[in-house]
Amino acid sequence: MFEQDLDRYWKTVVSTMQDGIMIVDTGGSIISVNKAFENITGYSHEELIGQKCAILGCSIYEATRERSGNHWCTLFKTGSLEVRRCTLTRKDGSIVHVLKNASPLEDSKGQIIGAVESIADITEVVEKDKQIAAFRRELRSEDTFHGIIGGSAPMRQVFDLIENAAQSDAPVIILGESGTGKELVARAIHLLGERKTGPYVKVNCAALTETLLESELFGHVKGAYTGAYKGREGRFELAQDGDIFLDEIGDVPLSTQVKLLRVLEEKVIERVGDNQPIPVDVRIISATNRNLVNLVEKGSFRKDLYFRINVIPIQLPPLRERVEDIPLLAEAFFRKLCLKSDKNIEGISNNAMEILMKYSWPGNVRELKSAFEYAFVTCHSGSIQSYHLPPDILKDKRALKSVQVPRISKEEMKKRQLIDALAKAKGNQSVAAEILGVSRVTVWNRMKRYGIRYQKKIDSVLTADSKI
Repeated sequence: MFEQDLDRYWKTVVSTMQDGIMIVDTGGSIISVNKAFENITGYSHEELIGQKCAILGCSIYEATRERSGNHWCTLFKTGSLEVRRCTLTRKDGSIVHVLKNASPLEDSKGQIIGAVESIADITEVVEKDKQIAAFRRELRSEDTFHGIIGGSAPMRQVFDLIENAAQSDAPVIILGESGTGKELVARAIHLLGERKTGPYVKVNCAALTETLLESELFGHVKGAYTGAYKGREGRFELAQDGDIFLDEIGDVPLSTQVKLLRVLEEKVIERVGDNQPIPVDVRIISATNRNLVNLVEKGSFRKDLYFRINVIPIQLPPLRERVEDIPLLAEAFFRKLCLKSDKNIEGISNNAMEILMKYSWPGNVRELKSAFEYAFVTCHSGSIQSYHLPPDILKDKRALKSVQVPRISKEEMKKRQLIDALAKAKGNQSVAAEILGVSRVTVWNRMKRYGIRYQKKIDSVLTADSKI
């Protein structure tokens, strides 16, 4: 009874599979396909039945002709086809990447009567592989230096300083506005130096109170203060034989500065609540976005500590002083977000790039990265346009001085996105629906609402009226 039920419902089982299934006879004519096969190839059941399987344009298709002239797939000679990657040509002419598996079908007498083939759509996987490969090429490009992107003269000088500083064991201080990449520089110094096999410990000095900062840096003994139920090592001890990065050192309280000075001069620390000196062998890399000279003059930063940490200063230029690096940074952020996002965004428009080049970037590289994160939320397909950028950038008069940014409504934006999608799909509403991430009915309704008439291409008048 169970076998009879299987025979009765096998078509239902096959139709619910995500993989495409096709059955051909010995002449290569298609005699059956499931719903998934129709979705993957774009052909309907009626369009495929009776056609030769060569209609699919398989990239690994091989055939032989016998003397009788019959058309035979080599599958019937070899007996099987193991899982292989290949491409098929969809009805609309687009290419789909698939994993293909096939096997001949035999009757009760062992005679071959046809073959069954399964395909799994791996187009998205292939596209991700291409993006990852492009991203790896970007990391290896000549415009990057241990994760720091830049090809301008100021950044080349910074790269030279980093290499020289890494070969020394003297204290390094990295100066620059917020968002210029000081932490990336500190890590590059560590990775290039002789201490690269040792630990790399980071401390944000501005994020902790005076008591907590001393405990974090130097550790404490049991009972040193309320809540100190047991002793613990500080960051200096954890960084033994390595590098410690003191970010925002300009915010360190005067009382802690005295202890830092002792570490630099005597190479020893004392845990909070204890007077037992502990020797440490650590190279100090510090950073700040504040003017330490002004702080010294005001008495909020010790002059002797300033001279001890300012042995090898590295000044990072703000983004507005290395404008030629903006396209490099923009492309890098775009590629990284493409890897994280499933959106089909093609690139950055000239209009948007012109605004990025003219903006003053008070938040520097960090703000540029945030701008692209915002653009990937507002842009759904096509290229990133000027109106996809954050409002603060669009309000900047300097950036907009020579750039006309159109003000468009939400409906107009939907209309333009639909026109772009239909153009890419060559008028195919199903493909356009896939590009926009909506149903085919939604595409049809929007075309009717906006008065868009498509045959093979957009009407020339409509296209001209819809340009940005």
